[in-house]
Amino acid sequence: QVQLVESGGGLVQAGGSLRLSCAASGRIFSINVMGWYRQAPGKQRELVAVFTSGGTTNYADSVKGRFTVSRDNAKNTVYLQMNSLKPEDTAVYYCKYTDYKDYWGKGTLVTVSS
Repeated sequence: QVQLVESGGGLVQAGGSLRLSCAASGRIFSINVMGWYRQAPGKQRELVAVFTSGGTTNYADSVKGRFTVSRDNAKNTVYLQMNSLKPEDTAVYYCKYTDYKDYWGKGTLVTVSS
């Protein structure tokens, strides 16, 4: 089993920045993917950004150039630096870890006011 603990959400004005963190613990495989998804009210959960253990990243088009995903493999932690935040970025952000199966964090709320 893998446990994920997210932190860093909150309320920010449009144009501001936030940094999310997600620490994984438990049975961690060296080959994995960690990343972030989000779900806005009334919408489906969508990919924001992911980072493989091999160093590959993938971003949603809507966040390219504004968000940066990074990870510290020694700490089994993935980060999401969010800059130039927009009201449409408001959502619950979920951390996801994938090896042979998927594990999800409980989510952290990000609210961007206009």
